[in-house]
Amino acid sequence: MQSYAYVALVTLASALVYFGMALKVALAHSATGIRPPAMTGNPLLERTVRAHVNTLEWMPIFLPAMWLFAIYWSATWAAVLGVVWIVGRIVYFIGYVAAPEKRFPGFAIQATAATVLVLGAIGRIVYLLAIGAA
Repeated sequence: MQSYAYVALVTLASALVYFGMALKVALAHSATGIRPPAMTGNPLLERTVRAHVNTLEWMPIFLPAMWLFAIYWSATWAAVLGVVWIVGRIVYFIGYVAAPEKRFPGFAIQATAATVLVLGAIGRIVYLLAIGAA
């Protein structure tokens, strides 16, 4: 039986990274003097919020794809691709907070990992359905 422990750890790591980004939003609120619920009024705060929210927008794509890839293909490779996705999100976050044009390397890293996970999961599931093994 295949172990999903590494995939579970990557899932938790992605949640911790997301929480860390939330803390950075709180720090940006404090640094700019803009109190919640306001989210605009300072470019640093706006970039930090946007980078955080963009990560949330990607998580419903990433997490199911990683788990389905793990179940139908390889838990080890799903975890590796999950770590790549997390690294990409961190690079994206740091870049975007610094300047919007610096977000693209991180975006490319995480989008590539997510695409491999999505297409890998879909491809394997379709293949197994086609041969009647699913």
